[in-house]
Amino acid sequence: MLAILFVKSRFPDDNLAETRPAPTPFAIAPPAPADPAAPTTLPTSAAGAIHLQDVSDSVGINFRHHDGSSGRRYIVESMSTGLATLDYDGDGWIDLYFPNGAPLPGCVVEVLPRHALYRNLGDWTFADVSVAAGLGAAAYGMGVTVGDYDNDGHADIYVSNFGPNILYRNNGDGTFTDVTRQAGVASGPENRIGAGVCFLDIDGDGDLDLFVSNYLILDFAAHVTHYDRGHPSYPSPREYRPLPDTLYRNNGDGTFTDISSDSGISAHPGRGMGVIGADFDGDGDTDIFVCNDVQENFLFRNDGTGRFEECAVLAGVATNRQGEMIANMGIDCGDFDHDGRLDFFTTNYQGQLPMLFRNCGDGIFEDVAFTSGASAGSLPFVNWGCGWVDFDHDGWRDLFIANGHTEDNIERRDLSTAYHCPNLLLRNLGAGRFADVSAVAGDGLWPVQASRGAAFDDLDNDGDVDGVIVNSRTGPTILRNTLVESGCRNHWLQVRLRGTTANRDGVGAQVTVTAGDLVQLAEVHGGRGYQSHWGSRLHFGLGTRPRVDRVEIRWIGGGREVFRDLPADRLITLIEGMAQRAANAADAANK
Repeated sequence: MLAILFVKSRFPDDNLAETRPAPTPFAIAPPAPADPAAPTTLPTSAAGAIHLQDVSDSVGINFRHHDGSSGRRYIVESMSTGLATLDYDGDGWIDLYFPNGAPLPGCVVEVLPRHALYRNLGDWTFADVSVAAGLGAAAYGMGVTVGDYDNDGHADIYVSNFGPNILYRNNGDGTFTDVTRQAGVASGPENRIGAGVCFLDIDGDGDLDLFVSNYLILDFAAHVTHYDRGHPSYPSPREYRPLPDTLYRNNGDGTFTDISSDSGISAHPGRGMGVIGADFDGDGDTDIFVCNDVQENFLFRNDGTGRFEECAVLAGVATNRQGEMIANMGIDCGDFDHDGRLDFFTTNYQGQLPMLFRNCGDGIFEDVAFTSGASAGSLPFVNWGCGWVDFDHDGWRDLFIANGHTEDNIERRDLSTAYHCPNLLLRNLGAGRFADVSAVAGDGLWPVQASRGAAFDDLDNDGDVDGVIVNSRTGPTILRNTLVESGCRNHWLQVRLRGTTANRDGVGAQVTVTAGDLVQLAEVHGGRGYQSHWGSRLHFGLGTRPRVDRVEIRWIGGGREVFRDLPADRLITLIEGMAQRAANAADAANK
């Protein structure tokens, strides 16, 4: 049974829904479990373990997203944007980067919207350093990723746009330089709409390459006003031809070469949205998953040399479990069931369940979103950003889903949904089951907005993972995880990698953490979610286990090493080759 609450629209003419004094989450009954004995509810004591506090008004972030709209309803308006978390200045605190939109034809603004970089001051406040850092661009931003492409120890930023993309090189002094032209990565004509982007090392040579998903070509002159049941609406993506994505190989000298054709990538045109690089088959090289809008997804399997075979249909991830082609938005990757294999979660459109692709091994996936409860509460909404995050340190990765409709007047023609929607938090119960705990997870789940990108990182260095949500046409939602402050006794470990032979950020490396009977796998990603980047520090909840017995790293390029007997409740930096040097020193001391 569907229980819907309608909330007041931010547009005065659209306020046809009932107004309520405080937001209450939409709710949809969780699906019946495949096993009647499986848990469907969450004990009250455990449900209260996750508490996300809305601190948006107190942290000093005055960024406001602008989609450039004027009522003409160009398709790009409803698709922007993602965001990135990064430590741009190397001070140990996670900073925030927000791409922004720009005025489209018919839109008049008093102040030109600009992209924004906020420096983390370490006390739950942030300072706008966009202009000083050289990042106050006025381009129409879509997606963003972060990576040290030149291995100089500083985080660089790549932004996909409606129009030419931008590569910002970090100068190491708090400033950035636009090196797009020199690097050769502008990618596309002025009217191409970009989407998700990711850094990855496709051939294990130690340099980060760049994958750019492309959405469509928007010709303003060919734009036609659309109506749905008498009301203005955005065009369907089906009205635009698919585009091939772009793959750049890093030449190691600050420049890139477009190898889209030689690599096999350009043979498969699509309408790219979120992307992620991940070694789904465990063969030691990074593959690429692309979410396509109203088109089959792509799964590009890497042969280890930088050539790719598209295998989504054979792998079972091209469509949902019914074989339906749907509107895929964002994607994240993680081992949700502790079987040692990376699984995928993708978000979708209203009336379409998200997909949880469980990795069965041998290159095959099964969509278990319905039977696991991972789609609970999501059906009425358009879903965008998503993340596998262990919010309560119990050792199981929970799911966060950001929601918001594409149509700002949807309530006029469809009373089953709304433009402004609550976000969702699904707690991982273990045993392949999830429970919707949004209503009991704190006031961070109360905001009702048209959310898009989402990112998750430890913003206050207290060990638990916080969140940042981009909301269309307004400010972001900043979520403080109060797990540690609540006195929770669960332990945790954060791992930051530093490659020496491998790429410096350790992108593509897989890390297996063993603490007693708990074994967890995670991978360093250079772009994820809905057109976003986050989580370069790997986070592991340990439950009640006070120490880590073993951390095994499989670096991109083939190297493996093991670190043993590590303390919990701290961020550790593991440098490639350090374990072997320590072992050599121990051997020398014993002689």
